[in-house]
Amino acid sequence: MVRNGEVQKILDYLTDGECANNSDWKYRFKENSEKMRTGSLLEVAAVLKSLLVLNTSKPLSFREKKMLERARYLLVSELAMAKNQDEGQVEQMLTKALSKSKLRFPEAIPADA
Repeated sequence: MVRNGEVQKILDYLTDGECANNSDWKYRFKENSEKMRTGSLLEVAAVLKSLLVLNTSKPLSFREKKMLERARYLLVSELAMAKNQDEGQVEQMLTKALSKSKLRFPEAIPADA
């Protein structure tokens, strides 16, 4: 279960947390995959933010796009449950936090793409 303090930590991280990206995509992908498996939403937020930062300088690979969508989905669905809000509200909250870092979600990839 996500505690409220954790929700704030995630929002603070998305707003102004530092994130580093490894330039070797294979290493970066492995590192991000491991973070996604921890089950920690803060780690998922770290993956989300690092991929969004990367996306500002170059297009993401197909696998990284998928991972970004997965991170976004996990964060939104888990936080929506924790805060007892609908996913649209949570998505707006995350979008607002990211916009302070000059980041934004890419347009959603159609499920059938």
